[in-house]
Amino acid sequence: MSILTVKNLSHGFGDRAIFNNVSFRLLKGEHIGLIGANGEGKSTFMNIITRKLQPDEGKVEWSKNVRVGYMDQHAVLQKGSTVRDVLRTAFKYLFDLERQMNELYLSMGECAPDELERLLEDVGYIQDMLDNNDFYVIDAKVEEIARGLGLDDIGLDKDVDDLSGGQRTKILLGKLLLEKPDILLLDEPTNYLDEKHIEWLKRYLQEYENAFILISHDIPFLNSVINLIYHMENQELNRYVGDYDNFMSVHQMKKQQLESAFKRQQQEIADLKDFVARNKASVATRNMAMSRQKKLDKMDVIELAKEKPKPEFNFKMARASSKLIFETKDLVIGYDTPLSKPLNLRMERGQKIALVGSNGIGKTTLLRSIIGLNRPISGSVETGENHYIGYFEQEVKNYNGKTCIEEVWDEFPSFNQYEVRAALAKCGLTTKHIESKVDVLSGGEKAKVRLCKLINRETNILVLDEPTNHLDVDAKEELKRALKEYKGTILLISHEPEFYNEVATEVWNCEDWTTKLV
Repeated sequence: MSILTVKNLSHGFGDRAIFNNVSFRLLKGEHIGLIGANGEGKSTFMNIITRKLQPDEGKVEWSKNVRVGYMDQHAVLQKGSTVRDVLRTAFKYLFDLERQMNELYLSMGECAPDELERLLEDVGYIQDMLDNNDFYVIDAKVEEIARGLGLDDIGLDKDVDDLSGGQRTKILLGKLLLEKPDILLLDEPTNYLDEKHIEWLKRYLQEYENAFILISHDIPFLNSVINLIYHMENQELNRYVGDYDNFMSVHQMKKQQLESAFKRQQQEIADLKDFVARNKASVATRNMAMSRQKKLDKMDVIELAKEKPKPEFNFKMARASSKLIFETKDLVIGYDTPLSKPLNLRMERGQKIALVGSNGIGKTTLLRSIIGLNRPISGSVETGENHYIGYFEQEVKNYNGKTCIEEVWDEFPSFNQYEVRAALAKCGLTTKHIESKVDVLSGGEKAKVRLCKLINRETNILVLDEPTNHLDVDAKEELKRALKEYKGTILLISHEPEFYNEVATEVWNCEDWTTKLV
């Protein structure tokens, strides 16, 4: 019996179709990887099956009494809430039951004896529910999960608005695990997670007995936890048994078979049309020509899917910088409290350095302190000359309702509209995406808009804070190629060893310097 059934689903935004007559089933124990290029509709699909979004057509049916846990890459944490507050919302249904029980107690003073008996039964049932779900040890459970994910080091009374992307991801993950749902829906859970906690999540999912649906562009992670692939492409959803590597070989073979069948059919169509054109006028051959024409009319014509534009990232080089990029002298980074020991670091032209380590230990703060966006607590940073820096931030929240064209045009006012469109298209964005508002794009498409602005500016130093988050496989591979070929200097934060090991000439582990516990 299926846990989730999706029938004849169609959906779109404006004139941009996302799904066309898609069907899907989730069975008990299935570990599904939901894959596809940026903008194909993976997060939209998750929003539809969790009923956050109403489809244009089709049905979504969950089996009864299934508790669904959804970890959403776009989830917003309310400013003013503490880490503890967010984790406690995992038990909202129990707090609601407690409130209902208290209301029943209040109503007992004014009811008839037979009504009182019924109310006492209801109260007893709720009390059993609270006891069986460990309601009275909630805080202990919250603290246990917080320790496991390293959230206790941040501080459970910290405002969630002050946290890094990785710390917020850990909170959402912790909340999900406390909910203990029957089904897990995970939308890019490894984004912003450090290597240690990616490994922890991998083990958790490998041992997870129930079903889950996982969206991820981290292929090694995906391969280690799933047993089925659903591939989203050209408004379709197709099922493949096995891991991502198996999907790739089968998908490639099906694509080649379709292309061969298309070529054979096109040749046949050309031959039939030629015969009809030459013979329809002659009385002797008219019937044969009409027979061929009928065959043409009835033919089920094979159509090849339109090739999606592949991204091309080619960074523009400025003139060479001085030999010295930066040198720190007893630099202590942080905000209210120090995040590092005194640092004496030096970087020279041409080096490509990856900063690695757990979330929340100050990697982003170090980047921002080096390029002058953050004031250090103490110490100094000496920088060289002729620096043309391209900075890719980990998160950009506000696009002010601009379209992609406006976003890039504001940055490069000397471009004409054709040049702006061409620049965005080279980053793998279609015409529909280019004309859309940035706010409605997927995380990967937003990243491509930001990369478009970066590659069209002349730079000799790239400062990149987790640039692969949200990027699909093709874009990630192309970015890796472009950074390997880049002639300038690179300072990079990444949690993906298979990405940074091929780009970086050196790896600096920030856990060696941090004052935080890791």
